[in-house]
Order: sequence, then C-alpha cells, then structure tokens
Amino acid sequence: MTATKTNERPGTRAVLRHSGLSASKARQVLDLIRGQDVDRAAEILIGTERGAADVIGKVLNSAVSNAAHNDQQNPDELYVSACYADEGTTAKRWRPRARGRATRIRKRTSHITIIVSRLPEAKLELRRKRMEAVSAHRSRRVDASRRRADLSGRLSRRRAAQAVAEAEAETAAAERDGDDADAMAPEDTDVTNPEIETEEDFAAEGGTEAIVVDEANSEDDTAEAPADADEKGE
Repeated sequence: MTATKTNERPGTRAVLRHSGLSASKARQVLDLIRGQDVDRAAEILIGTERGAADVIGKVLNSAVSNAAHNDQQNPDELYVSACYADEGTTAKRWRPRARGRATRIRKRTSHITIIVSRLPEAKLELRRKRMEAVSAHRSRRVDASRRRADLSGRLSRRRAAQAVAEAEAETAAAERDGDDADAMAPEDTDVTNPEIETEEDFAAEGGTEAIVVDEANSEDDTAEAPADADEKGE
C-alpha cells in the first residue's frame, strides 16, 4: 500500500523554492514544529537559535495567510499537518588548492514546504474546554480582587468616619470643659459697699462724721502752725 503523495496531502500549503539552505539544515528545524499548533510553532521558531528558523517562520506565516484568505479558515484552528524539505539544485564552484589542484564547492539549495490544516473536532473541543476553564479561573481571580478592593475601600471609609466622629467628640468635650471652667470662676468683688451708690447714701452711712473729724483736725493744724513760726522768729 502506497502512502499519500506529497502533492496530494490535504491542507493549505506554502512552498519556498531554491532556498539558500541545505535540506539537512532545514529538516532539523522542521522536525520541531511538525504537528504543533500554529501559535505554538511560531513560538518555537522564535526561540530557536538557527538561521533556518527565520526562513521557515516566513514560510509558516505565508501558509497561514493562504489558509485564511484563500480557504476562509480560522487561523486559530490551524496546525502544522506536514512540513518537509526537498533537495534543490546544487551549484558547483571550484577553489584553488596547492600544487595546481582544485577543490569542488557544492552550494546546495532546498525546497521547503509547509502544510497547515484544521484541527480535528476532538482537539478543538478539548481546546474550547481548556480556554473556558482558563477564562473562568481568570474571572474568579478578577472578582476576588475586586471584592478585596471594595472591602478595603469600605474599611478605609469606615475608619475615616470613625476618625471624624472621634474628632467631633473631642471638640465637644473641650467646649464643655471650657464652659464648666467659666461657670466655676469667682466673680470680681467691688471694694466699696455695693449698697452705697450715691453721696446721700454715703452721708447716711456716716460719711458726714468722717468729714467733720477731718475738718477739726485741719483747724488744729492751722492753729499750731503760727505759734511755731513765732517761736522760730524769736
């Protein structure tokens, strides 16, 4: 039983003919992406440190573009169903050697072919379930983070309200203490008798006698003063 011919394999293909790479070097990179999803294959080629990876990456992008524009397929549902490198023409060159000899140089080329096809339904269903699980897990994490943020916001607002209430209570207590201190302070007392308000009241209280006594004392002082003066003159 013969296998499927190369040109009869199903899928959308892209071919690079007469590439400057040898077939052996291209095959080492093609073996890495065979059977992989398109996205995974692109990641592998980006991380591969070989010169052939850049060329094969361009061929892969061309195959995906052909499938999307020519066959109207979803690029997210494609995988590398087949990839191979055939030997192309070989250019022969000569290098001069010692004693008049020459060495042949073979500049090999290759034809690189990449075929992409749609994933089977079983794998697509498995991928959908995996993506739904990842999305649900991400949604739960986002909801949890939002709940934590809301809780922290409510707590901060509650703390702010408590601080404002405490400040208002302290202010009210300080005002009450000031009022109590003013109420307990002694009032200023007048030296004079508060019941004596006018001169008539003062006289009625005995002010006249005090004035008379003062006048008598003043008359005695004036009577004694001339006598003293006469004694000094004599």
